Amino acid sequence: MQADRGEPRAINLALQGGGSHGALTWGVLDRLLEEPRLRIAAVSGTSAGAMNAAVLASGFAHGGAEGARKALARFWRAVSDAATFSPAQRTLWDRLTGNYSLDASPGYLWAESISRVFSPYEFNPFDINPLRDIVARMVDFGALNDCREIRVHVTATNVRDGQARVFSTGEVSCDAVMASACLPQSYKAVEIDGQAYWDGGFSANPSLFPLVGDDGSPDILIVQINPLRRDDVPRTAREIINRVNEISFNTSLIKELRTLGLLRRLVEEGHVTVRQERRLHLHMIHGEEDLQKLAASSKMNTEWHYLRHLFERGRLWAQDWLDRHLDDVGARSSFRLEEMFAPSSKVV
Repeated sequence: MQADRGEPRAINLALQGGGSHGALTWGVLDRLLEEPRLRIAAVSGTSAGAMNAAVLASGFAHGGAEGARKALARFWRAVSDAATFSPAQRTLWDRLTGNYSLDASPGYLWAESISRVFSPYEFNPFDINPLRDIVARMVDFGALNDCREIRVHVTATNVRDGQARVFSTGEVSCDAVMASACLPQSYKAVEIDGQAYWDGGFSANPSLFPLVGDDGSPDILIVQINPLRRDDVPRTAREIINRVNEISFNTSLIKELRTLGLLRRLVEEGHVTVRQERRLHLHMIHGEEDLQKLAASSKMNTEWHYLRHLFERGRLWAQDWLDRHLDDVGARSSFRLEEMFAPSSKVV
């Protein structure tokens, strides 16, 4: 609870993964960080969300909110620069028509076909990953783990048992962040303390429960960057695979939300007693209309113009949410689970 109405309202953030679409989250974070009426208490992230979380906390530890904003901008610029000579580039026609997908990119199609025939242990035996160098260079993990203002939770998936492994402040490392973003079709599993890990999206995208038990704030703001719905039924092999991935990467979040919905109903009906200050308030930022327009292959597009476009859309998402729901923070949830899902998938 807020000790004084004039104090910034504390909020916890849950950041989804989604490749370069994480630049949408960058835009959201940039706007939230410049909002004097809010204070970020904790961040839980998966994959691109984990990278955003780590960069944010590291930057904040060195320079407060403005330091975090600058760190995020430097990080995404570095991501774009690293892919300048990548073979996965848009065609001239796509550039002329403003199509940001890589569906017609020969380099992207070649890499996609290779990954379906060979494993990264075969086509990338030295496990080369430019993102690792960027994360290691951009994130001060010592400062992150010592940061008291913003707690960080990073989720990866244990390859052997399929369970989510959450690395929290004090144990967040470059390996943990890279494990959270390790797509098994592209990179070898990341080994940490004798355990192998893949992308956290398979088990928690992102993990909400570390935030539920966090004493910093009863409010959780989810930044959703994977579309929950697609209006059209996929027909081609690529469309089917892409939609399967979208569904699987949303399933873990939906399950956690349903569990939280059940707990909330039990509290409302008096079956479970919870102190008023520990009542959970759920919020969500997502631009479903924007997400519907983004092709799955555009998650691999890291052109600076495209990342800036996503960044600006993310800022608009955040501004819209602030205009409508800032007063809900600390008082109530700003969205109902029943309205989030289709009637055919009733949420308790």
